Amino acid sequence: MHSMKQLRHYSFSAVWSRGVVLPLRVLGLFSLCGVGAAGADPSAPVPASLSQVDAGSVATPVVQFTLDNGLTLIVKTDHRAPTAVHMLWLRVGAMEEVDGTSGVAHVLEHMMFKGTPQVPAGEFSRRVAALGGRENAFTAKDYTGFYQQIPAQRLEDVMRLESDRFSHSQWDDSAFWHEIEVVKEERRMRTEDSPHARLEEALDAATFQASPYRRPVLGWMSDLDAMTPDDVHDFYQRWYVPANAAVVVAGDVDPQAVLALAQKYYGVLPGRTLPVRKPRVEPEQVGLRRLDFKAPAEQALVVLQFKIPHFSAAALDPAHSDAASDDVLALTVLAAVLSGYDNARLERTLTQASDHVADTAQADCGLAGRGPQLCVLYGVVAAGKTAAQVEAALRAQVADIARNGVHAEELRRVKNQWLAGMIYQQDSVFNQARLLGVNWVNGFPVDADERLIARLRSVTGGQVQAAAARYFGDDALTVATLLPQPLDPKRVPRPSIPGLRY
Repeated sequence: MHSMKQLRHYSFSAVWSRGVVLPLRVLGLFSLCGVGAAGADPSAPVPASLSQVDAGSVATPVVQFTLDNGLTLIVKTDHRAPTAVHMLWLRVGAMEEVDGTSGVAHVLEHMMFKGTPQVPAGEFSRRVAALGGRENAFTAKDYTGFYQQIPAQRLEDVMRLESDRFSHSQWDDSAFWHEIEVVKEERRMRTEDSPHARLEEALDAATFQASPYRRPVLGWMSDLDAMTPDDVHDFYQRWYVPANAAVVVAGDVDPQAVLALAQKYYGVLPGRTLPVRKPRVEPEQVGLRRLDFKAPAEQALVVLQFKIPHFSAAALDPAHSDAASDDVLALTVLAAVLSGYDNARLERTLTQASDHVADTAQADCGLAGRGPQLCVLYGVVAAGKTAAQVEAALRAQVADIARNGVHAEELRRVKNQWLAGMIYQQDSVFNQARLLGVNWVNGFPVDADERLIARLRSVTGGQVQAAAARYFGDDALTVATLLPQPLDPKRVPRPSIPGLRY
């Protein structure tokens, strides 16, 4: 049985990486929260700051530049290995789409591999491989990204390739019509063949009304059926502009040398005005919503989604007071207390007891993003138990914290794990670059990770208790239940998708 962490497709916690769904715990700021590093001792004392930790230049400085055309360049030096990661981030994703063209951001990501006047289709990937590197791309609600990891001395080669692709991508109609079928088959495999994915897609559509987070990253099938080459070209011309992009480079590099390369390859691109982003504010929810979803499955599943505030970038300033952002941090701690480590509250009470009600139970609270955030509780119903029992058990754990608070040992453990996780993830140059990219998308400063850890470490048990009492009422809640239907004994597993990149 896969854990729900492996099966989730929630809008605020997953990106589509060329067809592969990856949790935000592995892809952004939230990776600091809830999951400790292998080998870390959660009972060890917590250093006051990363600068006190001898972790191979974990706290190396980060340099940020803005080119004349508006493109952002972020460089982090790490000389521990002769490798570098080059990432191009676009502050555009599924949330920029409009009804009728859902999925176009993800389709465009696919089309960006179809060549330029200088680099024929398929040649980009072949050249990166010939350099001894690896490359891929990903699309999320909030952003789109492209990356290459290569020997450091090959950085100029990939900057030349990526800047050309960013500004000169082209494809003919026949390439589009072929690729849209690949995307539709990807949707069938990733979503329509997965009862959990279908449930979660329906749940987002029920949770949000005005927010574009209600649409799936892969798009509705009817929109993919109706999509045209012009839809994708228009999206490309509208949003792929230097002022909406950031290049992040991390690894065995010199910042000034990287700046010179960025000016050579990206700085020459013409600047263009970004479209005005019109606000699409989610109206206040004023009552509980329920969704029963029938699909062939072996076990029932219950998901509770609570709307919560959004963490403000300004709240990273120690002098700034923001009660809502303080609450978001407290909710982040709450989620970690519930399921952020082995034998945490949900595992101990819902899944380990002899008369357990769930086979898996987890909690996640969104921290930062360009759209509304959620706290989510979910559980896979154990044999002989009911969805109502799992829902009641999940609610009871939050109610217990609201009534009795949390233990000092629980707080110490989750805080130690955050710091340990932050230190250990710096061993990966790719992770360093990825976190800087997510920070930029969210409008955070380059040192946001350390500031965030400092803020999280200051959260008190009283704040967690107050947040548990404040944000888990029915008025902001949407509940979805997967009602298992008989499996089709004649169903044949779908074969791998030709042309899909992993």
